[in-house]
Amino acid sequence: MPEQNWQSFALLLVDVQHDFWTEQLQTDFPHFQQNTVELLQFCRQSGIEVIHLREVFSPDKTDWLPRYLLRGRSPCVRGTKGAGVLDFAVEQPGEKVLEKQTQNGFHNLELLPYLRSKDKRFLLVAGLVTSVCVVFTATSAAQVGFLSAIVSDCCADYSEAHALALRRYKGFLLDVATSGELPDKNQEWAEQIRRLAVEQQLVAADRSLA
Repeated sequence: MPEQNWQSFALLLVDVQHDFWTEQLQTDFPHFQQNTVELLQFCRQSGIEVIHLREVFSPDKTDWLPRYLLRGRSPCVRGTKGAGVLDFAVEQPGEKVLEKQTQNGFHNLELLPYLRSKDKRFLLVAGLVTSVCVVFTATSAAQVGFLSAIVSDCCADYSEAHALALRRYKGFLLDVATSGELPDKNQEWAEQIRRLAVEQQLVAADRSLA
């Protein structure tokens, strides 16, 4: 296999927290934990930066979403067990952790400039749950200048919602791959990064001549 370079890639690990890891998801996705452990190991060994996104709301309700206020409860309230990260997804020293109060990781205003400062071009997205925070974050990435892919076997959701979300967006705004497919995807994705840079340079050159 050709030598792989993952320098332009980052993993966004989304909301791997107790409130989102329900009994139903544990039943439907029994390999999620082990797959995520192996994904993190692969990223850390390959030089893919791991960034942890977590949904955390204040006990005083000042940052709750309107629907949470109306129903009188919110997931992941700071200080509760539900807001805590699952043991297998705890960050390692030096890994960035960003909190959010929406289902879209890019609503944390630190994320986008941070990724740009690190010259990241391609984002892998995994976590909980597929059709909500994972998809919202991955599709937002695709709309603010990044190539992105959902790591499908490192996500979980109601089974039908999981399958539908991946089918809906694959090839439209993002790619989809399993954790085991990542090494084989490196050359394809690296070529996409190269081609995108060329196209962007051509657009910039045309604009300068206009």
